[in-house]
Amino acid sequence: MERFLYNQLKDWKDSKTRKPLILEGARQVGKTWLLKQFGKNEFENFIYINCDNNPQMESLFADYDVKRILRNLSAISNIKIESGKCFIVFDEVQEFPKALTSLKYFCEDAPEIHVAAALTGLERVPTRMWAKADKSARILPAKFLLRQDVVSFLVGKVDSLYLYPLSFMEFLVALGKDILVEQIRNHNWQELNALNPQMTELLRQYYFTGGMPAVVKSYVEEQDLQKVRTIQNQILSDYLNDVSKHAPKTEIPKITVVWNSIPSQLAKENKKFIYGAIKKGGRAKEFENAIQWLINAGLVHKVFRIKKFEQPLKFYEDFDCFKLYVNDLGLLGAMAQAPASEILVGNSAFSSYKGSFTEQYVAQQFYSADSGDVNSRALYYYTNENSTMEIDFVFQTDKVYPVEVKAEQNLKAKSLSTVLKNDEKLFGIRFSMADYIEQSQMVNVPLAVAEEYLRSVG
Repeated sequence: MERFLYNQLKDWKDSKTRKPLILEGARQVGKTWLLKQFGKNEFENFIYINCDNNPQMESLFADYDVKRILRNLSAISNIKIESGKCFIVFDEVQEFPKALTSLKYFCEDAPEIHVAAALTGLERVPTRMWAKADKSARILPAKFLLRQDVVSFLVGKVDSLYLYPLSFMEFLVALGKDILVEQIRNHNWQELNALNPQMTELLRQYYFTGGMPAVVKSYVEEQDLQKVRTIQNQILSDYLNDVSKHAPKTEIPKITVVWNSIPSQLAKENKKFIYGAIKKGGRAKEFENAIQWLINAGLVHKVFRIKKFEQPLKFYEDFDCFKLYVNDLGLLGAMAQAPASEILVGNSAFSSYKGSFTEQYVAQQFYSADSGDVNSRALYYYTNENSTMEIDFVFQTDKVYPVEVKAEQNLKAKSLSTVLKNDEKLFGIRFSMADYIEQSQMVNVPLAVAEEYLRSVG
């Protein structure tokens, strides 16, 4: 299964300023598979170490003497470690923080060695406990270690990439639609209008499967919709098991209820996250740690409201108002128990679930367009003070782009038209099922090419 991030791994391998690599991402998005494929294909030798429940870790990282670590790794694997010929991967490093911290010393003492770590951003203790640790210590105490603390400790000593679930274009490649993908990459948007019906049908399939690699693999090989949903439900179960395993005990019920509430939150006409919707009288203070845990784990994206269409957008963030999107469209469908027939047949996917599914899809493609970038472009939304006008998404590059999302071919966008009329510096994007159409201050872009179009304006 092809992942577009593979080419960025090749660039990292050949870079003269290369540092040890951290590959981040949620569970089951394919980090281990990708690093193994890369190691087998691009190096003479490949050493893989899983840090989860591995008794060898204590002795291997008894200290941070890199030469000793390399000798032991060579002995364990029976592989000669040579510069440019061997790739070392430490998987599940959040389970053994010393392995992650060791990357700093690989950078300083063995920069010629290609080494990478796969990291899932799971916190092991509450943030408030970190205050009890000795922050002045050169080696951070594992008992109080948080992922963000380690990563901060490694700033300037590592390179970082982020892996998301498969985008729609990666899904097309998995289906063998390579020629279609190349046509999309040519950016001949008008010519692609003739292919819109075909792409719409493929998009419906992606709405159901989403981009989790195990799900896509099963769908491509067997076309068994029941099995697809079974795998999706198993992934959701695994995610909840991770919550029980890694989250602070006091936060587990809160994380679970926030996670389970997302489909209904997105189903509202106003998709702003409402604490009172998950618990009567619920407040931010009660659930903010739970939401942050889900963000750190890569399971949700938090999209803040902005108050003005002015650069930099970050200056106008409203931290009290936000939306939460899950990491994968297919998992959202499974969480909502949306029947395959309503997504794959007729127009149901673009009517009954049009708000939540289509916005989720566009958000997911937005992040995929920045594939690999740990610090990807920020995504926002806009409402005026009396909530009479809403713009689904807003982002900035050299200019500010307000984005309207339409699930069908409806090209009416009253809020977007009003915003553009009031500010000629803005350029609007409308994603819909209609053909590509250029207008004076905006463009209609078919949903199927959202990822590549967003990449082209980035």
